[in-house]
Amino acid sequence: MPAATTKEDLLAVADKEFAKLQTVIETVSADAAVIKFDDNWSMRDVLVHRAHWIDLFLGWYADGQAGKPVAFPAPGYKWNQLKEYNAQVLAAHQDVDWDTAKAEFEAAHQRWHQLIDGLDQEALYGKPMKGGNNNWTTGRWAEAAASSHYRSAAKFIRACLRQVAA
Repeated sequence: MPAATTKEDLLAVADKEFAKLQTVIETVSADAAVIKFDDNWSMRDVLVHRAHWIDLFLGWYADGQAGKPVAFPAPGYKWNQLKEYNAQVLAAHQDVDWDTAKAEFEAAHQRWHQLIDGLDQEALYGKPMKGGNNNWTTGRWAEAAASSHYRSAAKFIRACLRQVAA
């Protein structure tokens, strides 16, 4: 799927993928949500992870706008350390129950939406995101943090549900 290039397309694809993921999530019981699957990840873990990464993006954007250094992907970590970083994120959220994970994910999506709703086409796609250290626009970063993550989460959860049903 090609990346969005307009605010309208960005919002449409994010809302579409969020709705698809929400539909899949609604079918997951609290007991099934914590079963460990690939690489010792549960469906709950994936949702916690996606909410966290939305907030990382929001922090990157805010830091860039404020002229602060942007820590990619997070303070003290490099992109080649994502496995270690993600393990730390999941460990910090190990006690989050399924209902809380769903609520936190939805709240993160709403925070993402609030930012995007407040930006115009120029702010989203007119130039690279401040502090981004590459040529990606704010809109491209926003898409990676939302709809792209929503698609992969839905795919993972559907695969887990097939294993549970087998």
